[in-house]
Amino acid sequence: MHILRNLILAFACLCSLPAFALSDEARQHLVELQSRWAEINYRLPQDEREAAFEKLAQAADQAVKTEPDAAELLIWRGIILSTWAGAKGGLGALGLVKEARSNLEAAVAIDPQALNGSAYTSLGSLYYQVPGWPIGFGDKKRAEALLQKALEINPNGIDPNYFYGDYLFRQKRYAQAREALVRAQAAPDRPGRKLADEGRRAEIRTLLSKVEAELQ
Repeated sequence: MHILRNLILAFACLCSLPAFALSDEARQHLVELQSRWAEINYRLPQDEREAAFEKLAQAADQAVKTEPDAAELLIWRGIILSTWAGAKGGLGALGLVKEARSNLEAAVAIDPQALNGSAYTSLGSLYYQVPGWPIGFGDKKRAEALLQKALEINPNGIDPNYFYGDYLFRQKRYAQAREALVRAQAAPDRPGRKLADEGRRAEIRTLLSKVEAELQ
């Protein structure tokens, strides 16, 4: 189930601070989860990430308990579970991925605009990277619809454009992938997300070089 390992690259749904009011405690939890996620994903050696994401998932559980109807915290719990699944790999990761999907769907039900529509970006990423039936719930058409919805909400965002570009690359739609990745490159920096943006931009450059090679 090597496909799931690729999820480690995917879930930086690395959103800016929330557009809707959170309590001071919940806001602090959100900032801590985002910061620690970026540290684990972009600075820790790969063989240390699974345990670190597991510990971070516990912190996300506690954060959601402080404000269970906060879409922003549910989104980040979904992101953390997803990247933990990517680090874990194999059939044992499927339960985490399904739980992540549930969190992201709950966030959409509460506030589809939360964190600039990031729940749609993360859901779309899940649907194109998780295996399809009978192993998992992967669905390429569903993935594209979700990613396009994310782009409707945040057309210039780094994450929705990057993940749409990655999806298009995997579908061998290389010219369209390049357009999305160029938009991702041009995306503005996000306040308080320096490490996450640096890591994502490196991923964009790597993927764009692969796209350019296919177009030659």
